[in-house]
Amino acid sequence: MNWTIAQLERNTTDNGVIVAHWRVTAEETVGTGDDAVTYTASSYGTCGFTPDPTSPDFVPYADLTEADVLAWVYESVDKDATEAALTANIEEQKNPVTETGLPW
Repeated sequence: MNWTIAQLERNTTDNGVIVAHWRVTAEETVGTGDDAVTYTASSYGTCGFTPDPTSPDFVPYADLTEADVLAWVYESVDKDATEAALTANIEEQKNPVTETGLPW
């Protein structure tokens, strides 16, 4: 699974982050060479925060790393459930339970 931060929103008055836009992508390749098929699934979401510049844990916008913000996201999002849903989505792509088409 690949978790990334796509965008941040911040207060201009104190440089505190108020919203993190996150994305997670899962990918699985089955087969090799010309017969390889790659299945992908992704999820996108946002997390809101209330920054407190007086807190000793406050990190100004300019000092943040993606790892810092992902840690905040993981506190708000059920990481295991999100990853399990993406894994299930890929499994369904590999083994579909419905098909479309016409019999003629």
